[in-house]
Amino acid sequence: MDGHNVISPDVLARYAADAAMEVDGVRSVVESPLHRRGVKLMGDELEVHLEVEWGAVVPEVAAAVQARVTDYLVRMADVRPSAVHVVVDEVARPASR
Repeated sequence: MDGHNVISPDVLARYAADAAMEVDGVRSVVESPLHRRGVKLMGDELEVHLEVEWGAVVPEVAAAVQARVTDYLVRMADVRPSAVHVVVDEVARPASR
């Protein structure tokens, strides 16, 4: 009998959020009622909503998040998303001096 594992969308969202948080320049994953844990699953694509650090180079952070999330999902869940879309919802305020 061949086994078939199914990973819940909540687990995949948590993996993606955890992976995004490991990237320099990411302050937080932004949650809303529309996306669980800051990650929206759309078939085999993901949309990750972020708050980035003040002064971060957004295109570099986004590219690093895309690579990190993809790598993490492949290693942890044997899932390769066809796309990881990064949405910057917020930029953190600069630190007070």
